[in-house]
Amino acid sequence: MSSSRELYLLYRDLLCPKETHSARSLEFSQAFNFKDDDVIAVTYPKSGTIWMQEILPLLLNGGDLTPIQTIPNWDRVPWLEEKRLEVVVDQLTSPRAFVTHFPYNLMPPSFHTSKAKAIYVMRDPRDVLVSSYYFHQMAQFLEEPGTIDEFLGKFLEGKVLFGKWTDHVKSWMHTELGDRVMHITYEEMVQDLPAALRRMSDFLGCNLDDETIQKIADYCSFRTMKENKMSNFSLVPKVFMDNDKSPFLRKGQSGDWKNHFSSEQLARFTSVIHKELEAESCSLPWSLDTMEGTDIEHEDPESP
Repeated sequence: MSSSRELYLLYRDLLCPKETHSARSLEFSQAFNFKDDDVIAVTYPKSGTIWMQEILPLLLNGGDLTPIQTIPNWDRVPWLEEKRLEVVVDQLTSPRAFVTHFPYNLMPPSFHTSKAKAIYVMRDPRDVLVSSYYFHQMAQFLEEPGTIDEFLGKFLEGKVLFGKWTDHVKSWMHTELGDRVMHITYEEMVQDLPAALRRMSDFLGCNLDDETIQKIADYCSFRTMKENKMSNFSLVPKVFMDNDKSPFLRKGQSGDWKNHFSSEQLARFTSVIHKELEAESCSLPWSLDTMEGTDIEHEDPESP
């Protein structure tokens, strides 16, 4: 079993997997030159990243399916901070789309001086934790998560990829981007994807008609993405991702945390999250301190 030191590098107090990140890739991200028509989707890990890699090319290209059917998602909408960006960046055509797990304070200087837009996707942290737990089981380049209770402890302490969920959310709640940033929740996307796509389309100035929006929604469904080898990570060798342990696109629902949390774990989780967000003026769209609530099942991906 590999140790944390062998698997991860520490970048400005954040853990990053060495398999996909390097000191060079992180330096490259900081020197990266954003263009005014660039778009970047920002997520804490396991909050809808892969979903946005499917959505953005379709929105920006008027529903043209070519990118999502011919280019692996990590090349069509690369991560800002990963090694792959330097390899593919010159092949990207404008308007370019990217994803990142960076907190706001790590965005490169050129992002701030450009007119590039950001879409921040926030997900119920309880589902984030569960999705991340299963991802750690199947991703061979990450530490074994241990028990769900042990992993919950690491999550609350920020001893997981890209640090504390609350720190990440707070950093993107308070930006100076004005109308250059749009906030949306994963749950909104699950409940009514066409409406979410319409909001994104309007934000990006895509001016897409209802028929195109519905077409994009159909191609971004959980079932379609799960069957798309350019999106389901089946192209990744088993030595890196073992889908036999847990499928990469797992359930496609919100509220799965209820199948994993005990009442004691929920109380512990809620206490920490509330304490760390108590000074915030923005309220979360979920009630974190109850086992009740509406589960949302839909044909949409539970994405990293």
